[in-house]
Amino acid sequence: MSKDKKALIEAALFMAAQPLSLKELAKVAGISSEDKIKDILDQIKQELDKENRGIELAVLPGGYQLRVKQEFIDKVASLTPHSDLSEGMLRALGIIALKQPATQSDVVKIQGNKAYGYIKELEKRGLIKTEKFGRTRKLITTKEFERYFGKSINEIRQALQDVIKNERNEQLGSKVPSQDVEEIEGFEDTED
Repeated sequence: MSKDKKALIEAALFMAAQPLSLKELAKVAGISSEDKIKDILDQIKQELDKENRGIELAVLPGGYQLRVKQEFIDKVASLTPHSDLSEGMLRALGIIALKQPATQSDVVKIQGNKAYGYIKELEKRGLIKTEKFGRTRKLITTKEFERYFGKSINEIRQALQDVIKNERNEQLGSKVPSQDVEEIEGFEDTED
């Protein structure tokens, strides 16, 4: 194996905003065997694990990704506050986190048909898990979701509930009586 191929795979993993599959990495590196790619990935992972490094190689449902190690997330998260997620994906994640287990049909009702793409990408990144649920899909956040945001699901839900209450207060021009967000129907912007 050429050191250049390994360096090229590292560069691809570093530059990609989303996980890369074995097939994508093979194409970038010009290597026809996915087994050779796996060997290179194993070497990269071992090097990152044994050395005192700030990044790690993660294996996610959508493929492989270089990411910041958990112990450093809090210290560096403010440098790039989730810029790899679009506003639509962040909103879909918020809906899922608040309502989980949410259904795909709930998210689509709120966001429209673009939600299908957001959900697919969020699952590929390992931030949510989906499973068949009647004629729709049930959506829940994963441990990777908590790792990505550096907070527990309960902390994230509370922060989202606070944001929604504050937005409602601003829309109404007065304070909304203290109530849980679950009691507020829907998450769409409505005029009262």
